[in-house]
Order: sequence, then structure tokens, then C-alpha cells
Amino acid sequence: MSQDEERAFQYVLTHATPGDPESILEAFDEWCSKVEFISNIGPKKGKILDRLLLEQRPLTVLELGTHCGYSTIRIARALPLGARLYSVEMDQRNAAIAEKIIRLAGFDDDTVELIVNPSDEVIPRLRSDYGLERLDFVFMDHWKKCYRPDLELLEGCGLLGKGSMIVADNVLFPGAPKFLRYIRKCGLYEWKIHRATLEYSRGIRDGMAELVYQGIK
Repeated sequence: MSQDEERAFQYVLTHATPGDPESILEAFDEWCSKVEFISNIGPKKGKILDRLLLEQRPLTVLELGTHCGYSTIRIARALPLGARLYSVEMDQRNAAIAEKIIRLAGFDDDTVELIVNPSDEVIPRLRSDYGLERLDFVFMDHWKKCYRPDLELLEGCGLLGKGSMIVADNVLFPGAPKFLRYIRKCGLYEWKIHRATLEYSRGIRDGMAELVYQGIK
């Protein structure tokens, strides 16, 4: 983590209302669009994510790539009562900031559990260490090269059930070609790409993949 995240955190701290997730997201958006770019999902693609969460009403959610906690808050505020979000971040300094932001937004350990470890170590232990049987919703926004191996890990560990939804950001820019090739060929998903521009930019084309697991054919 560079000082960018620390500066963004200080800005959010001084401009947002504690316990108000909306004002925290707005402060982030303000900072990222006017001061300096940090890779968040941003408000445009964020609205697509919001809609999918409201449609799915998932009870068990996995986020791969907490970063500063922006999308974590975006997801947590849309969850139904009793739902739980497990957010995985391998960078300890990012996780330390995210933890503060998530708690500032008013979400406790019962709603958002932050797991500080690489995703390929966490996924195989979700069942044994966290008692997870099935994930209703997965949001991927970590290293793009991990998208495909992590998706295959989720399948292999039996954590996806029929109807489980996976949303993966930045599949066109910077891009996750191996992941897209895999979902096209494997026949396990109904999928589509939501096209949008890269967060906080006008011109760069990007997209989010939406996958719904159909079970083994």
C-alpha cells in the first residue's frame, strides 16, 4: 500500500459521517474523481453491483480483494438481515486501513469478517475454518491473474451451488483473458459482461463479468 490509500483514508475520516455507509462511499468517490485515483469499483459499476445484490439477496458473500474497503461497504450495506460478508485481502497495510473504514461505516465482525491472507490459501479453508457450506455471491476484484485459478478452487472445494453468482470486475481492462476463456469453454455458467468505463475515468472501456453457476453438466 502506498501513501495514496492513507491520504484517502484521512480524507474519508474528515469528510464522512461515522456510521453512515453512504457518506463514506461519497467521500471516497469525491476523493478519487477530484484528487487522486485509487482503484475502487466506483459509483457507476457500483450501481450494477448494488442491483445484483438486491436481486440475489445473498446470505453468504465472499469478496476477494478488500483493498481500502470501498466495495466491502458497498456490498455490506446492500445485504439482507443476518447475512455475512467474508472479505479477503493479502496486503496487511491495505487490510489495516480497510478495517478502520469498515468499522467507521458501522459494520461489526458479525456482518463483515476481514481475512488477511492470500485468496488461494483462504478458499480451501473456508469450510473447515469458517464453517461455510456454500457461497451465494462472490465478488472478485483482486489480482486479475488469480481470477481463473480462484474460480476453479471455489468449484473444486464445492463452495458453489446452483444459482451462486460470481461478479468479477475489470475483466476487460486491465483484463482477465484466461478467466474469460475459461468461463466461455467450461459450460458451468450462464454469464454476461456488463460494459462500463473504467472507474473514475471517462474514456477507458472496461466491464464486469456476471456468472451464475449452473452446476456440473
